[in-house]
Amino acid sequence: MKLQKFDSINVIPFIDVLLVLLAIVLLTSTFITKGIIPISLPDANSADKLKPDKEIVIVINEQGELFLDDKLVVLQNIELAILDKSKDTPVHLNTDKKTKFESFVNVLDMLKKNEFSNVSIVTKR
Repeated sequence: MKLQKFDSINVIPFIDVLLVLLAIVLLTSTFITKGIIPISLPDANSADKLKPDKEIVIVINEQGELFLDDKLVVLQNIELAILDKSKDTPVHLNTDKKTKFESFVNVLDMLKKNEFSNVSIVTKR
C-alpha cells in the first residue's frame, strides 16, 4: 500500500469552524457588556429577606433622601455606620428612577472612597 503525498491542506472547513466560533464569541460579549440578555427571574415563597447585619442596604428615594436600614440619615452618617463593616460586605443600593443622578453618584463615590467592592444596584423588572 502506497501512501499518498499531500501537497496542500484543505483549510476551508477549519475557517468555517473558526468563523462560527468568532460569531458566538462576539455575540456573547456584546450581550454581556450591554446587559441585555433576557432572563426571567423565578419567584420563591421561601426566599430569605435581606439581613441588615450581614448586608448593607442603602435606599435613595425620589427626593434624594438617604435611608440606611429604613432610617432617614445623611451621607456622612452612612459613612460612619459602615466603616466598622468589612470591605467585602455586600452593599445593596436601591434608587428611585426619578432620583437626581448626583445623589446616586455621591453614594457610589463614598463607597469607593471607603473601598467597598461588593456593590449591587437593585433593579426591578
